[in-house]
Amino acid sequence: MTSSESPLPYYFPKWMDRAGAKYLNPLMQRIAPSLAGFAVIEHIGRKTGKQYETPIAVFRKGEVIAVVLLHGETNWARNAVAAGRATLRYRGGTVTLRDPRIIPPHRTTTDVPLIARLGNRMAGIIVFDAE
Repeated sequence: MTSSESPLPYYFPKWMDRAGAKYLNPLMQRIAPSLAGFAVIEHIGRKTGKQYETPIAVFRKGEVIAVVLLHGETNWARNAVAAGRATLRYRGGTVTLRDPRIIPPHRTTTDVPLIARLGNRMAGIIVFDAE
């Protein structure tokens, strides 16, 4: 996906995304669920039907979980929205996520975690309800 395909702002060069996917993501998939503020989201590919795992930084407020989309509308975010659900490996456990919605910049409400609202000043966010 190129930055022109995403309606959301995109803050990183493509080489950084490729390097992260190849080198950083495999490491983060193992350690992210045990690090504060990080998790691994498990999602189903909307074209392949294959299960994928992507490390992400998460912000939680009660039963609402948000992720700031500094990389634009990523494939994992599109997959979660298309499926209407995802699973999060988070703080040593598993959380089922439902009702994913992508919120463009400057459009959040008070039910979203404060840090995600601050991030939404410059980037889109994806918000889930946790079960």
